[in-house]
Amino acid sequence: MKLDNHIRLWNQVYIELIDIRDKEMERLEELRDYRLPASSFLYIKRGIGQICLDRVCHRVRSHHLVHCGKGTSLTITAEEELAYCLILYRASPSAPDRSEIARLMEEGNPFQFRYVFAPRYPMLLSDKVERMCREWREATELSKVQVKSLFYQFIYELLWQLHQQQVEPVKPDMVAEAVRYIQEHYNRPLTLDAIAKALDYSSGHLSRLFKLKLHTSPIHFLGQVRALRTMQLLVETEATLQEIAEAVGFPDAHSLSRSFKKYTGVAPTYYRQCGGRLSENQDLPTAMQGIAVSRISELPYTDIENHYQMMTGRELDMQKRSKIAAMTTVLGLTLLMGACSNSINSPADSAAQPSASAKSGEPATSPSASATGGQEQEEQPTTRTISTPKGDVVVPANPQRVAADQYMGHLLKLGIVPIGVRTFMLDEGWMAGAGIEKETLAKIEDLGGFPMNLEKLTSLEPDLIIGSVEDSIEQYEKIGTTVFLPYWTPEMSTAGPLEKFRSVSDIFGKREEAEQWIADYEKKAAEAREQIKGIVKEGETVSVVQFADKAAFVLAAEGGNYGSSTIYGTLQLPPTDIAKNMKAGFESISAEMLPEYMGDHIFVYYGAKEATDKMMDSKLWKGLPAVQNNRVYVFGNEYYDEFVMEDPYSLEQQLDTIVGLLLNNKQ
Repeated sequence: MKLDNHIRLWNQVYIELIDIRDKEMERLEELRDYRLPASSFLYIKRGIGQICLDRVCHRVRSHHLVHCGKGTSLTITAEEELAYCLILYRASPSAPDRSEIARLMEEGNPFQFRYVFAPRYPMLLSDKVERMCREWREATELSKVQVKSLFYQFIYELLWQLHQQQVEPVKPDMVAEAVRYIQEHYNRPLTLDAIAKALDYSSGHLSRLFKLKLHTSPIHFLGQVRALRTMQLLVETEATLQEIAEAVGFPDAHSLSRSFKKYTGVAPTYYRQCGGRLSENQDLPTAMQGIAVSRISELPYTDIENHYQMMTGRELDMQKRSKIAAMTTVLGLTLLMGACSNSINSPADSAAQPSASAKSGEPATSPSASATGGQEQEEQPTTRTISTPKGDVVVPANPQRVAADQYMGHLLKLGIVPIGVRTFMLDEGWMAGAGIEKETLAKIEDLGGFPMNLEKLTSLEPDLIIGSVEDSIEQYEKIGTTVFLPYWTPEMSTAGPLEKFRSVSDIFGKREEAEQWIADYEKKAAEAREQIKGIVKEGETVSVVQFADKAAFVLAAEGGNYGSSTIYGTLQLPPTDIAKNMKAGFESISAEMLPEYMGDHIFVYYGAKEATDKMMDSKLWKGLPAVQNNRVYVFGNEYYDEFVMEDPYSLEQQLDTIVGLLLNNKQ
């Protein structure tokens, strides 16, 4: 990750100091395998010792600074008397545009970086650390305010020295961390959320990277690890199935048997009877060898001689083997499916079925089209030229295999089923209520994050790629025809969601279809405005707000997100004068300024549960006129919902939700 983005993310978060621990260790004393409960700075005040972060070891001495993320396994060994200060903190994103912050966090989460740093000017950092330790021991509310101030000064000094020494922070290997965590805790009742929480990652991002690197999911990997350990216990011990189940993380023998058969194809009792051997046609255990619980070998030892050391993560041997195994499995399944298709479809049926060579996502040619001979089709243009922010692009007139890192809802509404999209698109909040058949969604491949998985994208042979992030376009262009359609630029945001839909439709020559949907939507909006007429009386105003830990984000009348375009634009509810004049789509304010910004009616986007509940329980909030008059409308949730995106499906659902809130309040 670039240092500029590192610094930017520090500017976008609020910091909660969890604890500051001032410790001294005697010679040869050891703290072993302490799993950090939060992101941490460890400052060596004096002495010499060894620090291991997930068993990657560094020799440290006075004034060295260590940073590591939540979930890191920390071991400290004092070679002589060693004094250190451990600062535990939590960073919470505060900006309302979570999509942009999420994109930066996918590139690298600086609060999870691991590095051991020998600062060029140690006393400037040492002074801040000593004062933080001293003030934290005071344990008064006022002293904690002072500590928070000192911590930000400490961060400024650290980032300044990183910049002066031209250090570019590098993110750790998230997948390797998760693999290690699963291997160490497979005998516990793990879930994807539990694994992600332990390592301070989002479950969606962890799952995406896991699939990208290992071609499997964390939970499937967990199942394989448990199956391998079960194999070992079945052969090497006489333990009962119940005892083995409890040893590998299952509640009972039945659950163990069901899972074991899923991964090996045989029951555990059969495997034990066969002495740990499987028949020749059982090839899954061979693939599983690639993810076997690895032996712990001697790990690198790093000494620091006034230069920066960063653990970047090493590719595990099992990663290479599991990739080969996964590719072999996919090839085998493809051949098997092709054979099954050929055996099922008789020659008499073949004229009515898509050809065996037809690619996924291509529509079958209808008999009527075949009967016309194709002369008219030959006269149809095969390409079109469209304008993009990067110049004119010649695209297929009727692309059949479209991949996109954004705009999935737009494509589906236009009748285009993409062959692959970014992972985030496959779990959007609007999908549950969109009525899209599971069979349709099953045709869409998961292509990872930004940029999309280039190897997998190439294998899909797209005839058109839509990219929304400029940094990825050059890579996509090497694979196929690419259109750059930015999603987060000011131009696209201020254009409004309907204009964005028109821009997508123009790529495919489907402006007529887009205009038909827009006309239907505007008709529905007009009916909705009639339904809610009079709820917001003449002269009254409306505000839209979202709360974070230490601030409130008031959304603008234009260019805002999280439903503000539906509230202000579609339903034409009147904004405050302040909201009309916001230039960035929102404005961040302190809680004390809320009375100046809030209108007669308040819509609250429930994006952060703790922060929102705390604010709505405060005396300040309860004193607002809109609250006292029962004119508060809470919508959304802290996970993904229909208010995160602005595609046609989301807009339809947003309209229904907001109208429902107003009508229910009226009753």
